[in-house]
Amino acid sequence: MAEAVISANNLSKTFYVREKPVNSIREAVLNFTRFASQKHEIKALKNINFEVNKGEIVGIIGRNGSGKSTLLNIVLGSMKPDKGSEIFTQGRIVRLSLGMGFDPNLTARHNIYVNGSILGLTFKKIGAVFHDIIDFADLGDFVDTPLKYYSTGMRMRLAFSVAIYAQADIYLMDEIFASVGDESFREKSKQVFQDTFMEGRTILLVSHSLSSIQEFSNRVLLLNQGEQIAFGEPDQVIKNYRELLKN
Repeated sequence: MAEAVISANNLSKTFYVREKPVNSIREAVLNFTRFASQKHEIKALKNINFEVNKGEIVGIIGRNGSGKSTLLNIVLGSMKPDKGSEIFTQGRIVRLSLGMGFDPNLTARHNIYVNGSILGLTFKKIGAVFHDIIDFADLGDFVDTPLKYYSTGMRMRLAFSVAIYAQADIYLMDEIFASVGDESFREKSKQVFQDTFMEGRTILLVSHSLSSIQEFSNRVLLLNQGEQIAFGEPDQVIKNYRELLKN
């Protein structure tokens, strides 16, 4: 029987924004009524409902500003939903956004240990896979070079190579294939993701690459301007998204 490890019930998130900043406490007090009237609401998410089962890969698609990042932040627990909304998660969650937690002043060697720790790896485990990470990223000659001297492609290759060893129950993957280097490494990354990473893992996969979403996802969630447009089979939801893009 399927076990739900993420469940969203009437999930909403509202941001309150002032059109004009308040520069001092005195100004805020003297102009309380005027400033109160200038505050307006931004409905980032509106009544989202879905479940993700253990071991399932769910793709999340939508235009920029549709609420994808807000949803990931709420699932991660770094942002609270509106009162009356419900979000249930079970297990340890990590967000894989390439380069997060890297220090450009540290060498690749030190960054592997720091970033690996953030992703739930013990120092013993990092030591065991250290050379595999370097070999996969093809950075053997630069292992003791500070990252600030790396090209963008080199940094992304290193970040992906560490990320595939992350330890968690639920993985939030945000455009992880978008900038992992040249086409050759991108294909190698997708292959290792499919062959070794996907097996039995619960993943929320955010991507603008509809081919990746279609290839890897069991189901897909489509958001538009904070609203849930569809949730279901990848082929049908992607078709709905393409129709939406025509408008």
